[in-house]
Amino acid sequence: MAGSVNKVILVGNLGRDPEVRTLPSGDRVVSFSLATTESWRDKNTGERKDRTEWHNISIFNENLGRIAEQYCRKGSKIYLEGQLATREYTDKDGNQRKVTDIVLQRFRGELTLLDSKGGRDGDYDSQSFGGRESGGSFGRSSPMERSGSERRQPPAGGGRLSDQLDDDIPF
Repeated sequence: MAGSVNKVILVGNLGRDPEVRTLPSGDRVVSFSLATTESWRDKNTGERKDRTEWHNISIFNENLGRIAEQYCRKGSKIYLEGQLATREYTDKDGNQRKVTDIVLQRFRGELTLLDSKGGRDGDYDSQSFGGRESGGSFGRSSPMERSGSERRQPPAGGGRLSDQLDDDIPF
């Protein structure tokens, strides 16, 4: 294999409001925890069971960080794409610790808000923000995610599509 892939895709709910820190370099980092929950029914008892995993999220992308800071709150449902990154630190008791975070790098990562703003339908149903090197997908959403007013309207004049097409197409 010529290379490797380090990509994480998560859909979950924020466990706390985003926290903004400024690094000595002047760059800002937005961090929060994200809960992903798996649900199933116990075959023996029929009882519904849940298992929640908690993930530490760090956003180094300035635009995505601003979006998270502005629109995400504890309990918000989001979709994100990032990378696994393990870091070591010394805790306050002097013990060496390792922790693995999901990181949205400066030129990589994706963040989609899945809730409506403030619980009011119509403000946004789903907004996708990306950080690709070519400018990314900032503000893009799939046609299925767009609200009715954003979807392409039928051409003026109505009628059947075949009546609206040009008959001079050579193929």
